[in-house]
Amino acid sequence: MTTNALVTLTDPTSVAAEAYRTLRTGIEFANVDTPIKTLLVTSAGPDADKDVTLANLAVTMADGGRRVIVVDSDLRHPQLHNIFGVSNTRGFTDMFRDDAAFAEPPVQRIKDTSLQLLSSGQLPTIPSQILNSQKLVQVLQKLTENAEMVLFSAPPISTVTDAVLLASKLDGTLLVVKASVSKREHVLEAKNRLVKVNANLVGAVLSNAPVDASLKDYYNL
Repeated sequence: MTTNALVTLTDPTSVAAEAYRTLRTGIEFANVDTPIKTLLVTSAGPDADKDVTLANLAVTMADGGRRVIVVDSDLRHPQLHNIFGVSNTRGFTDMFRDDAAFAEPPVQRIKDTSLQLLSSGQLPTIPSQILNSQKLVQVLQKLTENAEMVLFSAPPISTVTDAVLLASKLDGTLLVVKASVSKREHVLEAKNRLVKVNANLVGAVLSNAPVDASLKDYYNL
């Protein structure tokens, strides 16, 4: 497990961990009348911390024993199995080609949490073919039947179409922007692409931002 990345587990009383809990609350109240049960986490460009953000957000959403599944649907450069320290032998792609894997999704329980990870599995030659298939709708339905919340990772929007294909089928999309690194034009382009497919952009997260020293003092009291 990449302990430095999972601050919500290694340092749950820190300013950063509290920020993730605040983010969780914001998402939960983003649409009270129609709760978000499937959420895509992506970025404008390849320079953001989308997988670290997703992993920590998922840990907070699993607080109290809530049934949460994290799906590594980034079929270009999957990283969630590395962050959580588990294998990537079987996963998301197996649900499309294996009836047994579809019936019983090959999720892995994350230690000390109620969180389950569905890693990417074997990477396909053309990921967009899977994400644009009719079978995807069935896979999404199967996963939502097994959890109260399902979070998905996808490649950066500015590089390939994968994230947009997923965003059009999920309840909400969260865009990760890295302070002092992400380019403004990439962020605007990502927003425009999501709007074109009527995706529900619930908000953006600014990662890599400096922390006010006074906040650190407050949480260390």
